[in-house]
Amino acid sequence: MQYFPTFLFALVTFLFANGCSTSGVTEQLAPRSWALAIHGGAGHFGEEDLSAGQQAAYTESLTAAVEIGERILIEGGTSLDAVEAVIRFLEDDSLFNAGRGAVFTAEGVQELDASIADGATRNCGAVTGIRGFKHPISVARSVMDSSEHVFFSGHGAGVFASALGHDTADGDWFRTEKAYQRYLRAKRRAEETDVLADKRGTVGCVALDQAGNLAAGTSTGGMTYKQHGRIGDSPVIGAGTWADNRSCAVSATGWGEYFIRTGVAQDVHARMIYGDESLGEACRGAIFDEMGALGGDGGIVALDRNGKIALVCNSAGMFRAWATPTDSGVAMFGATQEGTVEVY
Repeated sequence: MQYFPTFLFALVTFLFANGCSTSGVTEQLAPRSWALAIHGGAGHFGEEDLSAGQQAAYTESLTAAVEIGERILIEGGTSLDAVEAVIRFLEDDSLFNAGRGAVFTAEGVQELDASIADGATRNCGAVTGIRGFKHPISVARSVMDSSEHVFFSGHGAGVFASALGHDTADGDWFRTEKAYQRYLRAKRRAEETDVLADKRGTVGCVALDQAGNLAAGTSTGGMTYKQHGRIGDSPVIGAGTWADNRSCAVSATGWGEYFIRTGVAQDVHARMIYGDESLGEACRGAIFDEMGALGGDGGIVALDRNGKIALVCNSAGMFRAWATPTDSGVAMFGATQEGTVEVY
């Protein structure tokens, strides 16, 4: 009769130590056959910053994106195909900062970054500063699948994408009035305030397929009013994206310079494979103890090889969604103003 109180005390102690809210934790008794998690950017926004209509629009888009990946995984498709398809959908949705509707640089143009990683082979591909191609995530996958290289930039990325026949579009397709007005506001205040404050919208996806393979991908337009040639973490393997069947798949969003400085995505992997930490522990340490301790903000979505999901951010909000064979969900705001750690 003493077991139940002892068990409760141990459970509460575990949740408190890992910064989790009980509403965001479910016990996983066995490995899942598949799992999926996505993000649509992180930042210091709360429920009061988005109207009911805006919240409904984000919920609808995130739900549709998850359903795309879910169908692929249920039908026995690969984690790489699921990741690419989900991110292509989000790149077409101007709610987010990837592909159509991406933010403008200080020069008034849109430069796109993306990366993708295969947990089975540890192969990967990335592009940065690419212009005129609808789906940077697909170009990144071609770099991985159809070249001996990992990373192409700028003009070279465009030449490579053209040679493989990727979908092109002129500047009007990428441009939206919302993104352009954000650029004009940033331009006006460039000498007055920190123009890097408005940085939400990067998209990413992690997936586990029925063959037990992990994959991750990330796509972004970067920061509003970024300097020409600036590269954030999204196309950097080990900072913004990581996949390794031995440990985890990770996609990041936030202030890229800090994610690069602490190698967040690979830090999660290292904590698990060398430090024997759980997925939740590793994600919390990488975000709060390392990246956040330096002053950075943002979050990650991650999966381990058993299909456990971690959604972690030290900012007030992160657009996120997830699905497993038994449940799914969408969320936008943190459990506290300091951030949240959710493990499913």
